[in-house]
Amino acid sequence: MSVHLHWFLPTGGDGRTLVDRHAYTDGGVKRSRIAPVSGVRAPDIDYLTQIAKAAEQLGFEAVLTPTGTWCEDAWLTTVALAQHTERLKFLVAFRPGVISPVLAAQMAATYQRITRGRLLLNVVTGGDSTEQRRFGDHLDHDRRYARTDEFLSVVRGVWSGQPFDFGGEHYQVEGGLTALPPDPLPEIFFGGSSAAAGPVAARHTDVYLTWGEPPEQVKQKIDWIRGLAEKEGRTVRFGIRLHTISRDSSADAWATANRLLDDLSPETVAAAQEALGRSESVGQQRMLALHGGSRDDLEISPNLWAGVGLVRGGAGTALVGSHSDVADRIEEYHALGVEHFVLSGYPHLEEAYWFGEGVIPDLAARGLLPRTPVSSLTRPAVGGAPLLVAGGR
Repeated sequence: MSVHLHWFLPTGGDGRTLVDRHAYTDGGVKRSRIAPVSGVRAPDIDYLTQIAKAAEQLGFEAVLTPTGTWCEDAWLTTVALAQHTERLKFLVAFRPGVISPVLAAQMAATYQRITRGRLLLNVVTGGDSTEQRRFGDHLDHDRRYARTDEFLSVVRGVWSGQPFDFGGEHYQVEGGLTALPPDPLPEIFFGGSSAAAGPVAARHTDVYLTWGEPPEQVKQKIDWIRGLAEKEGRTVRFGIRLHTISRDSSADAWATANRLLDDLSPETVAAAQEALGRSESVGQQRMLALHGGSRDDLEISPNLWAGVGLVRGGAGTALVGSHSDVADRIEEYHALGVEHFVLSGYPHLEEAYWFGEGVIPDLAARGLLPRTPVSSLTRPAVGGAPLLVAGGR
């Protein structure tokens, strides 16, 4: 079982500090802001193309594109970026509750033909009712997962190429059809830590994603989902979502992490924690429990740092250390059964190079990758890593 490495596209903006994304009146989409913050990079197509090309050249298999109020649309952005890349796949995040499952199946089929098979799907059920209501979705947490269950049943049904009927609480489909099914079928990535999420993963998911918890907690999740999948007669693979701060020495990496903390005022952290604490997402509550809102003892497991989660929703932990340290931790998670690693770092362009030129060759030398990607570019000098607190993924 080889390691599959994926990077992240910051379609809500990028930067050099861990700043609450709501500090930007437009979510970082426009270059002009009422409350400008220095060092912010707008998520325009030119900058995102740089990241996508770097990820492809460095050997990442795919890039995750988030979904939400403060992000550019993932479908449109990535199909544009596909025209600037050759092999890179796009892990497109989308919300089942705001689109017809038959239309989604058709969009995926079209996307596969346009990109010659470079689509992966990240199904985001949604753990924040306030965010969901912005998109016209008024279901509660558990009913959203029940709807996702039906949604994925319909998507897989209409991908068969034959008329498909479905009658459920949330969807009623008569003769649903994708006339030209996608080839290959996109792999479906899905995450959720609640009791309502587990059965959905077991029935429909190709890759179950967890945020970056300590290894013992990740193992418990793997055992849970694997057991549920076995009852369904299915096999599910596993992935993990993490940030990285990888440097030539451990001291340099931790100095970068500490600098990110220095940029956060107590008021910024408190406001972010209050907002994140209202989330219905069990996964988000697990992320918050890792640090309890405190800057103390943020290394919650060897080389696993919870500082990002002080202000960022969703993935809140980072692998911090030398390239060898980070490779050690990836190998540790891999030994538990984690196959897909969806990574990011701030700024996303520079951190892609730190990881790609430092950690990827180490993983290849350990036999975890089929080959060592070779970059013809040199690593840029980096003084630190920025981040806009992009919600969700």
